[in-house]
Amino acid sequence: MKNNREYILEQIRGKLIVSCQALPDEPLHSSFIMSRMAYAAAISGAGGIRANSVADIHEIRKTVDLPIIGIIKQDYPDSPVYITPTMKEVDALMKEGVDIMAVDATDRIRPSGITLDEFYHQIRAAYPDQLLMADCSTMQECIHASQLGFDLIGTTMNGYTEASIKEAVLPLQLMQKVAQQLETPLIAEGHLDTPELAAEAMKLGAWAVVVGSAITRPQVITKRFVDALQK
Repeated sequence: MKNNREYILEQIRGKLIVSCQALPDEPLHSSFIMSRMAYAAAISGAGGIRANSVADIHEIRKTVDLPIIGIIKQDYPDSPVYITPTMKEVDALMKEGVDIMAVDATDRIRPSGITLDEFYHQIRAAYPDQLLMADCSTMQECIHASQLGFDLIGTTMNGYTEASIKEAVLPLQLMQKVAQQLETPLIAEGHLDTPELAAEAMKLGAWAVVVGSAITRPQVITKRFVDALQK
């Protein structure tokens, strides 16, 4: 009989995970709206939801019965890391309950000077059975996160950190390397803004694919059309 962790991983395998997020300065910022976004994704065949904040996750859970990758985006003045950056956010997510918790797993220092290794061991000590996803930006970060023991490796931060910009590896190339070289399941995320790119990521060996802005951020979608017409 499969344990709960295995069951969750099998639920998302080969599926599209839709990221339903809207920050306070965005037009659709509302936990109710995000819950309806999640519902629209669910009835269209999505296999999971990625969501930000306890309030959004709480509303989404009332609306859909899908695995949730939960995060809390929080800025701190002493660190560029903002995706579930400290134990405060981890504790809040655990209190609400998430199937998978994603944290920034880049090589950058966390708030209060905490390294990724220290942070990872803090989480595991407090919540040993929680499925953890590493949001990485480079291949070296993916390798390190896998060695630490993360359950899932995400390419979420590729192109959003100084290290990954300097490395200049295309998203699909990074996804392919991770899928081929690491045994830890790959969650392909970032820059997959067409169905064709999402399908290609799956063909390269991704366990699941996360798509956000191309589905759930109308301001981004509209701008793409406007820009195309202006050309």
